[in-house]
Amino acid sequence: MFLAGCMPDAKSHEQAGIAISFDDHFISDWHALRPLFKKYNAKVTFFITCPDSLTKEEVTQLKELESDGHEIGFHSTTHGKSTELIAAVGPAGYVERELKPGLGFMAAAGFFPKSYAHPGGNHNDQVDSVLFANGFKILRDVGVSRRKLFGIQIYALAPRFMNWVYYRFDQKKSVDALFIDTDSEVTEVEMAEAIQKAKDTNTALMIFGHQPLYAAPKNGQYGFNVPFLEKILREASRQKLKFYTMSELPDQTSTD
Repeated sequence: MFLAGCMPDAKSHEQAGIAISFDDHFISDWHALRPLFKKYNAKVTFFITCPDSLTKEEVTQLKELESDGHEIGFHSTTHGKSTELIAAVGPAGYVERELKPGLGFMAAAGFFPKSYAHPGGNHNDQVDSVLFANGFKILRDVGVSRRKLFGIQIYALAPRFMNWVYYRFDQKKSVDALFIDTDSEVTEVEMAEAIQKAKDTNTALMIFGHQPLYAAPKNGQYGFNVPFLEKILREASRQKLKFYTMSELPDQTSTD
């Protein structure tokens, strides 16, 4: 007892991890990242929007990603503003117009999503309650480290200070993920610090992006730099972080 009392507290790191997700409909581009994910034994979540336009090739690609251990989530039928739609047609109308059609297309393709990413981060408590009532385990919002208005910086916050983008394994079902597309201006140093914080606090850092890019965006493109993503994967692997899919997070029980 004396020896145990004198021992310094050892912080557990066994749950420390990272949950990476990607939004919209860049399926072929995501599929091309399979070797990169396999290189680091990473699993991620793909949130699909406009599933009515899924081609046979895209369904096959999503099935291959799913077989690799990645999760296929849902990102709405039309990528519209949920709060405006539910205000206009009510909860039942929202289900009929926004959820059932898209989930029907997903089911026809063999996918049954349990996680949902809010289009544009647009939602409210009423929208959330309907989504939970329709079987989603976790809802993902957007966390932005820098915000500009008319080109003027309103605020800039290092991701390590954004406690809301770290999952604490408290069964929380409505979460925020750090935006990492090129226009987020999140730096490699900031990401390394954020990954270190996840390790030190035994939490899971949640991040997300859109289209994989290998050069500066052009012609309306929006997405993340692939070499930047690889540095994130490499550092997470070096720190021995676990890779979580989004729907796995609320199933975990804190070990602290």
